[in-house]
Amino acid sequence: MSVFTIKSEGDRALVRDAIGKRKLPFTVTIEKGAKRSLEQNKLQRLWVNEAADQLGDESAEDKRAYCKLHFGVPILRNENEEFRRAYDRVIRPLPYELKLEAMKVPLDFPVTRLMTAKQKTAYLDAIYQHFRSQGVVLTEPNREDW
Repeated sequence: MSVFTIKSEGDRALVRDAIGKRKLPFTVTIEKGAKRSLEQNKLQRLWVNEAADQLGDESAEDKRAYCKLHFGVPILRNENEEFRRAYDRVIRPLPYELKLEAMKVPLDFPVTRLMTAKQKTAYLDAIYQHFRSQGVVLTEPNREDW
């Protein structure tokens, strides 16, 4: 499977070339928006680690699960119909503690990996506001990096 993020006319030309070389039949899916970035992922991990270290009440994985459930799920339920249907069918009926468990490894219900860069920015903003309101000092990256 090939995944292309098109940000320039050169990128568009590369995709046209790749499609032209592909043996038939095949399927093409086009989605609006770029996928989340590696920098965004690193920042999310950094912040949940900082929150876990400073608050000392839960592990970083617990913080990550909380953020996925409370901030990521609402973003995707609002903007991704396929996600909303799957979440509502599988996770929504569960008690709260099991919802949190489902967000953690090893189950790791997909949330942030499905996000576009714009959605991930909204998610990071929510995480930032949440932990700052608890007095956590978070690393301040260059906003242009995420």
